[in-house]
Amino acid sequence: MVRPVVVGLDGSRESLAAADWAAGEALRRGAPLRLVHAWEAASPEPSTLPELDAPRYWARRILREAVERLGERRPQVRPDVEQIAKSPADALVSAGAEAGLLVLGSRAFSGFGGFFAGSVALATVARAVRPVVLVRADATPESERVPGADGLPSAHAPYRPVVVGVDTEQQCEEVLAFAFESAVLRSAPLRVVHAWRPPLALGPGPETAPLREAAERELDTVLGPWREKYPAVEVDRRVEHGRTAQSLLDAAADSCLLVVGRRIRTAGFGTHTGPVAHAVMHHVRCPIAVVPHG
Repeated sequence: MVRPVVVGLDGSRESLAAADWAAGEALRRGAPLRLVHAWEAASPEPSTLPELDAPRYWARRILREAVERLGERRPQVRPDVEQIAKSPADALVSAGAEAGLLVLGSRAFSGFGGFFAGSVALATVARAVRPVVLVRADATPESERVPGADGLPSAHAPYRPVVVGVDTEQQCEEVLAFAFESAVLRSAPLRVVHAWRPPLALGPGPETAPLREAAERELDTVLGPWREKYPAVEVDRRVEHGRTAQSLLDAAADSCLLVVGRRIRTAGFGTHTGPVAHAVMHHVRCPIAVVPHG
């Protein structure tokens, strides 16, 4: 059974953009689309408390407006809708556990044009057991594709590259599987980025060339089975000298999707997204897929 694409809604522009992106992804995957809205006071039982009338009206309206918007933009998609009587983070983590992926809106960080992941998004990403995609408010089907011959946005041009960050010292099968599959679904090239840094005693001069060559061989070894499995995917592998987050920020500047991993931690308190995922969530403009792995 194909797992659904689930999108969390809160009525913001960002969550509506996330619904649009999720509908497109559901079509690409041949998967059902599920829209969820969480409100702790939501209940199928009628309430006699008048102070709940307005919040209940707005909660229903959030789902109704999203369905109407998708009906205009993606008429071939028939989403399921659900109101969940839990806190937003708890509801999204539960819904995402049953999904192929969970899609959330993410606010722009004022003045920097990047992501500002609020407490709900951070808590959800840190606890999710399935991939979570964060989408900016200005994401559109056209922004995923290269400009047309006239230089204008086009919904029919080829997709921009999918970018994935790879740490050859970590288990990354889930991350690469998601990245290669995303590239296949879009007939897009895959840009694989591996950042390395020499020992502190060495600079980036000729003496580090053997270390760079070793890093390239390690990356080729990791990618070998995936290139065989997905021979149609055009792979652009990049071994960059420097910090991983900055390398990914640069590589994702013209991409349609950035894929990063998040190592699952067993700590029972705090949020654990990892420094790289945390950095790109705040500053990358394109949609970001955060894929948990062991």
